Amino acid sequence: MLRNKVRVVLMMSALVAVAGCASTSDLDALRADIQQANDTANSAAAKADAASKEAAAASQTANEAKAGADEANSKIDRMFKKSMYK
Repeated sequence: MLRNKVRVVLMMSALVAVAGCASTSDLDALRADIQQANDTANSAAAKADAASKEAAAASQTANEAKAGADEANSKIDRMFKKSMYK
């Protein structure tokens, strides 16, 4: 009777040990997946930041071009009005 109890306890201990190892490896795999997701998110954030800076530079260039075009239009209007008065 005592022998059966010892066997049951040993089998339960072995089962717990195997289940514990599987859980640890599952947790390690999950941690690796989480780390990979974090790395991907950080990379995406860096690319988005770079794209935002590039867009800001393009917007500034466009604003400068618009200012130049507005100035040229203003000069042309003044020249046209001046020629109309002569």
